[in-house]
Amino acid sequence: MTDVPGSPPVLFADRLADAVERKKTQLVVGLDPVVDMLPVELRGEAVAGRAAAAAAVERFCAGIVDAIAPYVVAVKPQSAFFEALGSEGWQAFEQVCTYARRAGLLVIADAKRGDVGSTSRAYAAAFLEPRDGGPPLADALTVSPYLGRDSLDPFFAACRRDGAGLFLLVRTSNPGAAELQDAVLSDGRPLWRQVAELVAGWGEDLVGACGLSSVGAVVGATVPRIVGEARREMPRAIILLPGVGAQGAQPADVARAFTSGPSSALVNASRSVIYAYREAPTEDWRAAAAAEAARLQSAVWAAAGW
Repeated sequence: MTDVPGSPPVLFADRLADAVERKKTQLVVGLDPVVDMLPVELRGEAVAGRAAAAAAVERFCAGIVDAIAPYVVAVKPQSAFFEALGSEGWQAFEQVCTYARRAGLLVIADAKRGDVGSTSRAYAAAFLEPRDGGPPLADALTVSPYLGRDSLDPFFAACRRDGAGLFLLVRTSNPGAAELQDAVLSDGRPLWRQVAELVAGWGEDLVGACGLSSVGAVVGATVPRIVGEARREMPRAIILLPGVGAQGAQPADVARAFTSGPSSALVNASRSVIYAYREAPTEDWRAAAAAEAARLQSAVWAAAGW
């Protein structure tokens, strides 16, 4: 499902639902390139400075995209690992996003942006608005909602105008999330539940033909009980579930996220896929990534029950 010139843009939720149904996968692979963890053939090139490191990272991510493309619906490049390499790293980030789109994958930029309105307007332009007559850098963006509605309005505008998608942080997968996100409010609810209620309301006018909203939520797969509760709070949100693989969660832990349909949740795995070769040193790094992505794709589809 693609945009038709002169017609309103297809909502992200509908593009995603079409891709999930067509490819029979809800797997997203995070591209978190750490120079010290690159395969030897690329790590050696990366020691010659930032420009060489950025080139090695770009080659690595392109190889991963080629390997996993049949098994995933999207990639989620984490901007921090590219930004750490300076301007050359940002150029690599742009190239990787373009490469993934050309491979037929959706791109979720994992940048966790969110600031006062004028700054968020610039973030929305950087990641979600068409550039120089071409497509946006990414199809969707991870966003922090903790500055409130006015900090999000520029991102919602990009959803309406350009067909972008958002994934708002609701209950994240890291251990320290409990310190703030599980804090109990005066009415006895945890803070994350209040955020989930807001997300559900904010996404009501961006529900597509698939019945899902382009305003989604990040909920950690490492907290299976909360996954089910979050689904009940946000029945139309697409839930992005990090934490499967290296953080210890399993596909079966997230089955309750899919009760709103096969495309109502996405399971993200990063290090366990892109560095799978480290568990199988005799295997080519691309082949190892492909094998792990294929395994997870099958396991997630089965757990979803569709």
